[in-house]
Amino acid sequence: MTTSQSNLSDLSRYVFKSPNWQISVFFSLALAAVVGASAFQSMEGGTTIFSSIIDNMILGVFFIGVPTLLASFFTPPIDRILGGKITYNRSSLLALVCEIIVVVCLLFAKVVDLLFNIESVVYVVLIASLAIIFAFRLAIVMAISHKNPLIASIPASIQTVTAAAIYAVAQSQVVKNRVGPDLLIGSGSGKLYFQSYAMGPKDGITEIISVGIQGELLLLVGMSIIYALGVWGLIVIIDRPWRKTLGVSGFDFIRGFIDYIAEDSRGLEDFFESIGESAVIPVTVMSYRDLRGKQKACFSLPMLHPGPMGTIGGGNLPESLARDTEGMAFTPHATAGHDFNLTTAREVDSILSVVKRATEDVELYESATMSVRSRVGEAEIVGQMFGDSAMLIVTYSPGCADDIDYAVGLSAMAEARGQGLRNVMLIDAHNCNNGTRGGEIGHVTPGSQRSFDLFEAAKQVGKQLVQENQHSFELGIAWDKTKWGLEEGMGPLGIRVAVIKVGDQETAYVQIDGNNMDPGLRDRIVEENELVDVIEIITTDTHIVNTINAVNQVGQRIPHNELIGKIQELIKEAKEDCESVVAGMASRKTTVTVFGNDMTETLASHANAMISMGGALTAAMIIATISMSILLFLFAAA
Repeated sequence: MTTSQSNLSDLSRYVFKSPNWQISVFFSLALAAVVGASAFQSMEGGTTIFSSIIDNMILGVFFIGVPTLLASFFTPPIDRILGGKITYNRSSLLALVCEIIVVVCLLFAKVVDLLFNIESVVYVVLIASLAIIFAFRLAIVMAISHKNPLIASIPASIQTVTAAAIYAVAQSQVVKNRVGPDLLIGSGSGKLYFQSYAMGPKDGITEIISVGIQGELLLLVGMSIIYALGVWGLIVIIDRPWRKTLGVSGFDFIRGFIDYIAEDSRGLEDFFESIGESAVIPVTVMSYRDLRGKQKACFSLPMLHPGPMGTIGGGNLPESLARDTEGMAFTPHATAGHDFNLTTAREVDSILSVVKRATEDVELYESATMSVRSRVGEAEIVGQMFGDSAMLIVTYSPGCADDIDYAVGLSAMAEARGQGLRNVMLIDAHNCNNGTRGGEIGHVTPGSQRSFDLFEAAKQVGKQLVQENQHSFELGIAWDKTKWGLEEGMGPLGIRVAVIKVGDQETAYVQIDGNNMDPGLRDRIVEENELVDVIEIITTDTHIVNTINAVNQVGQRIPHNELIGKIQELIKEAKEDCESVVAGMASRKTTVTVFGNDMTETLASHANAMISMGGALTAAMIIATISMSILLFLFAAA
C-alpha cells in the first residue's frame, strides 16, 4: 500500500454510521427545549417561574425543534421521489446538525449584541444562518444522493423553508398582537422587523407586516442563491480533474466510499466496475486428500489482490474461498498488487467456480520431496514438490516488502517451471512490512533488484526440487480462530497450520489471516521454533482489517509472545493430526474485471488531491460568499 493509498484509507476513521433516527430526533427536541428555556422570553410570561420555563421550552420546541422534525421526516420521501437514497437516519442527523448550526450562530450573535449593543446583528445572523444551512444541506445531498444541483436543492431547502415560514408567521403575530416570544432576537419587538436596522418601523401595522416579511424573504432567497452558487462552483472545480483524466465524477467515488463505511452499501463497487479492466487470472489449487478420498486441506491461490478494503471487491476473498472449500482451506497471498483488486464482490463467485473446476482437474500423487530453502540477495524461498508440481513461498524478511507485482510473479513462476516443474504455486508470504514509514513502500516491481533476486531464487529452488528424491508423506492440520479480532489485525480465519512430514523432516506452513506483519516478528517465530525442521509464516493480506486502520498489521496490536505461543500450540496439534495423504496441483485461467494498471494509485492520488484542494477552496468560497452577503445586506438597508 502506497502512502497516498494509506492516506485515503485513513479517511475511513472519520466516517461513521449514522445513529438511529429516534436518537437524532430526541437530541433535536432536547436541544430546542434547552435553548427555549434559557433564551426565549415570553412577553406575557407564566404565573410562576416554573410555568414560565415550561412555556419557554414549548416555544423553543416549536420555533427550533419543529423545522428540524419536518426536515427529518420529509426529506427522505421527497428525496426518494426525485431518485435519491437519503435514509431517515441520515436525514435526522443532518437536520440535527443544521439545528446546531443555527443555534450556535444565534447565540454568538446574541453575545455580540450584549457586548456591543448592535441590535440588528442577531436578526442579520438569523437570516444568514438559514441560508447557511440550506447551502450545507445542498452540499451533503449532492455528496450522498444527487448530482444535479437543481434537484438536490428541493430536499435541501426543506429545513430552511419551514423555519422561515414559522418565523414569518410568528413575526406577523407579534406585529398584530404586540405580544409573543423574543425568538432569540432581542427584548424589543422592533428587532423582529426588516426595518429595524434599515429605516425604522413604518406607520401602520399592514405596512410593517408587508415590508418586514417581503424584505426578509427576498433577503433570505438572495443569500441562499449566493451560498448555493458557491457550493455548486466548489463542486464543479473539485470534480473537474476526475472528469478530465478518468471520465468519471469524483463525488461518485466519495459517495460510494461514505456509503460503504457508514451504511455498508455496495455503491462503491458500481464506481469501480465503471473504471475496471478485463484481465486473465491464473487460479491454482493444491489439494491434499486422505486415503479415503476426502479432501483434508486445500491451498487456493487466485492470482489476485484481496482488496481494496473491507468487503468491497475482493477485500474478503480469503474468507470467501475458505467458506467454499472442503476441508481445511488455506488462502495465501498471490503475487499481485492493488491493480489486481476485483471491482465487485460478484466477481468472487466466478473465482470460486474456477477453484472447484481446478480441484476436479487435480491428478493425485502419493509422494513428495522434502522442503528446501534458498536465498538469493533479499529473496528467500521455501519450496516443496508434490508429484510433478511445486509450492513455493517467497519472503523478503528481514527486509520490509509489500506486494510483488503481477508480472514479476509470472516471470518467477516461468523460471521455476523451466527447471522441469509442471505447475508452480508461487505464494507471497507477505510477512514483513513497516507500513508507509520512511517512504519505502517495498513493492517488488519489474526491473528492481528484488525482482531479479526472486527470479534466481525460483530458478535455484526449482532445479533443486526436481533433483530431490520423493517419498510418501503425511499431513496434519490445526486451526484456531483466536481471541483476537479485526481491531487487532486478525481476520475471521484466525491461524491455520499445516505440517507436512516426509521421512524424518517436518515442515510447518503457518497461515495468519491478516495484512502483513510487524518487522522482525516472522524472524522471531522462525528462530524460536523447536518443534519442526522447517517453518514459514504467511499472511492472507485480507483487507477486511483495513476499515479499522489503514495499516493494521499482525503484531501491531497483538502481543508477540502470545502470538508465538498460539502458533506453537497449533503446530503441536497439527503434528498429532498427521496421517498419510495424497496430493496434486492443477491450474486454470479465468477472465475477471480488475482495477487495471495504475488505477489504484490514480484514484488515491485524485482523492487526496481533491480533499487537500477542497479545504483551501472551501475557505475561499466562504470568504467570498460572506463578502457578497454583506454587500447584499448593505444594498437592502439602503
